[in-house]
Amino acid sequence: MSNVFITGVAGFIGYSLAKRLIQDGHNVVGLDNMNDYYDPMLKRQRVNNLIVESAAHKNFDFIEKDLGDLTEICSILNFQKFDYIYHLAAQAGVRYSFENPKTYFESNVTGTFNLIELLRSYPIKRFILASTSSIYGNSHKLVVSETDALKPIQFYAVSKKLDEILCETYSKIYNLKVTVFRFFTVYGPWGRPDMALFKFVNSIIENQPVEVYNFGNHKRSFTYIDDVVHYLVKAMDLKYLEDPFQVYNLGNPKSVNLLDLVAIIEEKLGNKAEKKYLPLQFGDVYGNLPNIDKLVDQFGDKSFTDIDAGVDNFINWYKEYYKIL
Repeated sequence: MSNVFITGVAGFIGYSLAKRLIQDGHNVVGLDNMNDYYDPMLKRQRVNNLIVESAAHKNFDFIEKDLGDLTEICSILNFQKFDYIYHLAAQAGVRYSFENPKTYFESNVTGTFNLIELLRSYPIKRFILASTSSIYGNSHKLVVSETDALKPIQFYAVSKKLDEILCETYSKIYNLKVTVFRFFTVYGPWGRPDMALFKFVNSIIENQPVEVYNFGNHKRSFTYIDDVVHYLVKAMDLKYLEDPFQVYNLGNPKSVNLLDLVAIIEEKLGNKAEKKYLPLQFGDVYGNLPNIDKLVDQFGDKSFTDIDAGVDNFINWYKEYYKIL
């Protein structure tokens, strides 16, 4: 079993990955600053779940600190030798980045620099970085590949592009093995309240209008959380490649129209939604599909979770978490 360090462990993806690794018997140390970008109680509950999950084998420790605290990060790395580091901590949210660009630079760029600077002489097997499909911007291509031009149109995506450049530079100079995953609209139980699925379900249950942007013409590659975790875990077994720096699209190759997503939710909740059609929001992208040939070639193929089943799982969790009969 491996020793694993996860930043952003109280976040949606970090929590889901940590839960899987704990169940597999790995020793996990998770770090999170527990900021209030969205409901901190949801983050606290995720951490509590991990503590309960690990109770039998004592294979999880949680540290509430920020990546800006270099003394603390050094102490963590010196105290326990990690085999793998998953850097999932970041200030999330596209629209919020227009209001607080400095926050994104400090959290996403400076935080990544602080961590990877400490790792240049640290003997880990692999450093795994979370990136985003937003990094492609409004590409003229429907299907985007890892080699396509990166044209971010908001600060969140810019911060992730800078993260990738930092990691690639450190990888090439110090031969640090780095794997980057560009996530495409991850959803599922314990998901973020600011994401479309969460907001749609909440609005329909509360009989509030559903805000549909781009007048309903939006499409997204909705990727179920278990599929994301599957590939994140597989990164631990990635064989040696000549170039130690590798980037992979990680997303469902099938797209879903937002109106079709609303229809699925309506059917499962048995409640018709009032729809409020709005123009494309500033900084939002039209939506691309991932070319996952490289991902499949290196990690193997798998069937991505069908949107109908994924939405059903999310609604069941939502009702249980918020005690809705």
